[in-house]
Amino acid sequence: MVAMDQYILGGLFALLLGFVWLHSLRREDKRTIGSRIGRKCGCNESLSAAGGGLAAEAGGEADIIIVGAGVAGAALAYTLAKEGRQVHVIERDLREPDRIVGELLQPGGYLKLMELGLEDCVGDIDAQRVFGYALYKDGRNAMLSYPLEKFHSDVSGRSFHNGRFIQRMREKASTLSNVRLEQGTVTSLLEEEGTVKGVQYRNKNGQEMTAYAPLTIVCDGCFSNLRRSLCTPKVENPSCFVGLVLENCELPFANHGHVVLGDPSPVLFYPISSTEIRCLVDIPGQKVPSIANGEMASYLKTVVAPQIPPQLNDSFNAAIDKGNIRTMPNRSMPANPHPTPGALLMGDAFNMRHPLTGGGMTVALSDIVILRNLLKPIYDLHDATTLSKYLESFYTLRKPVASTINTLAGALYKVFCASPDQARQEMRQACFDYLSLGGNFSNGPVSLLSGLNPRPLSLVLHFFAVAVYGVGRLLLPFPSPKRIWLGVKLLSGASGIILPIIKAEGVRQMFFPATVPAYYRAPPFN
Repeated sequence: MVAMDQYILGGLFALLLGFVWLHSLRREDKRTIGSRIGRKCGCNESLSAAGGGLAAEAGGEADIIIVGAGVAGAALAYTLAKEGRQVHVIERDLREPDRIVGELLQPGGYLKLMELGLEDCVGDIDAQRVFGYALYKDGRNAMLSYPLEKFHSDVSGRSFHNGRFIQRMREKASTLSNVRLEQGTVTSLLEEEGTVKGVQYRNKNGQEMTAYAPLTIVCDGCFSNLRRSLCTPKVENPSCFVGLVLENCELPFANHGHVVLGDPSPVLFYPISSTEIRCLVDIPGQKVPSIANGEMASYLKTVVAPQIPPQLNDSFNAAIDKGNIRTMPNRSMPANPHPTPGALLMGDAFNMRHPLTGGGMTVALSDIVILRNLLKPIYDLHDATTLSKYLESFYTLRKPVASTINTLAGALYKVFCASPDQARQEMRQACFDYLSLGGNFSNGPVSLLSGLNPRPLSLVLHFFAVAVYGVGRLLLPFPSPKRIWLGVKLLSGASGIILPIIKAEGVRQMFFPATVPAYYRAPPFN
């Protein structure tokens, strides 16, 4: 009798387990069916027809909402979808962008592009390979090649039309069945008790919509209207770029970017297709000569043209006469996030640096690799508070690459600008002469600039090596009180350039990241 009772109890227990198992399967089936219905309702329409049904209307929410489908947003969407996440991307304008920056990808950025499986996005857009820089000053030039000897032959910089590159990444992301690419303008984040639950947005038809996900990643660019609730933005506008396209001419050094240390500030040239060369003229401050009344054309012809390589003069003047002159403010903003459950900032919405060194895309792609690796062991994103605490490590892990490129961009811009101060003039000349020495004197700084050697300490050592080199030039062969005083001012000026940038980046995170507790944060148990 006792044995019979045991059998009955055992059978009931087995039935109970079976019921629980079947119930879980039914829930899983509902999610699968819901996602299939979502696809049929237009949730995964092609890029050209994007903007169809909503996830909420289709019967399910995404794992991740991405606001913005620029370089960072499109690459992130593809990367996270490849990891199996359901991704909903909301982009203000899905037409091909037309910008005058974001056109040069450094070799370090190209390595990250390869790591993400997106290297084919620079194919079929007439992208040009870039192997280094030519630096011009007062009629002299110096060749600075990327140290690529240890890398595969395909590794180099790439320059291209920014819009073509972004469209290729959008197209590649939209081929994945778990990516929804929708046109719409996100107007606000939806918060509940301090946790971001999703976004409110207007779709392309002007309807007010809401979308929900356990994690919202904001990548809406340098003019972000959402960043204020997720960080303390301290945006600076040190200068503006004036953009031209030179046609049917060749650079003095093929497949190299050209940097002219002009007065008052640098002028850049680099190829963006097999027949076009981008020219960016930096103008310090926030005011630029008027394009409408001809002041800009006059400025470019009388002030800038005499300083550029003679081979480019005719094409430069022809581009001015053609009239397609564009301007864009250059912005810098150190990363100063407010860790917020349910949300994360990335790309230019999160962190900007002067575009002189072309490091923005390298930083963004490096951040995506770090975030992908952090999220890889996390199956369930719904515990927003725990996830936010865990993702605090992202802000520390990104520092070696981001702070190196950010600091170098800010410091180089200040050194490369002309100045009436004699100590600054000496620093500028010392930098040019130091880089002209070749060998480790140029390889070290160029490997930092290219993103191949993201070491903040190496950056600081090279920067002060330039300053010491400048002092040595002043004191030899015979020091004088005036030259000694100028050397002191040079060292003081060098410190005044780089130390505020380092302070803004965070000394501890930049040089001693292993001492930050978040550095060791383990993924929460799922």
